[in-house]
Amino acid sequence: MTFAKDSLILINYTAKVKDTGEVFETTSENEARKHNFYNSDVVYCPKLVAIGESWIIKGLDDALANTNVGDKTSLQIPPNTGFGERDPGKVRMMPLRKLGENADKVSVGDAIEIDNRKGIIRFIGSGRVQVDFNHRFAGKTITYDVNILKLLDTDEDKIASILQRHVNITKSKLKFRKTNSNTLDIYIHEDIFRLEGLQIIKHLVKSEIFKFISSINQINFIETYVKNTRIDKPKT
Repeated sequence: MTFAKDSLILINYTAKVKDTGEVFETTSENEARKHNFYNSDVVYCPKLVAIGESWIIKGLDDALANTNVGDKTSLQIPPNTGFGERDPGKVRMMPLRKLGENADKVSVGDAIEIDNRKGIIRFIGSGRVQVDFNHRFAGKTITYDVNILKLLDTDEDKIASILQRHVNITKSKLKFRKTNSNTLDIYIHEDIFRLEGLQIIKHLVKSEIFKFISSINQINFIETYVKNTRIDKPKT
């Protein structure tokens, strides 16, 4: 059977540009190391996808709806349902001074942000800089090598996967429990007490749990702090 809208599934995947073979994203630590973009701050794990919810690019979302658990397949996503067609109007020439204090530090190919827009520098010369505000993969067909691992059908699996989708820590540090049939306690691990945007993360987690687990109508986020009572002995 294929997946209905709002089905929650876990997938492993590796994404690459079809024409060049450039691998740019993966759920596999080994693949990330192999292609030299491993990041020690990233927890590599299966990706949670809600079918039809636009959590991923449209072409991949549509294609996954027609797969089954256990499928290992290669999906070709064209620009029009991927990262978009290239738009020449998004390539802008501007004074180099627009980059402010970074004007003397940038090189062709660098990714930058100007006026809350991300772009790539294509040319520098005569006091001017050309910035391409198209998506890096605009106009490219993307190949996704996908392994459909699991359809989530228990509340526990759904909660754990939603938490891991928003919090970049290992699954062993995600603690929660249902205190009754409709109340959920989520324990905030000390590793993320000072995480930037924690309030926004709580809002997103809350919204998704309410959407995908109809029985829960109350969520408590719990932070626990323990006093350090260790007393250092004076040095002799």
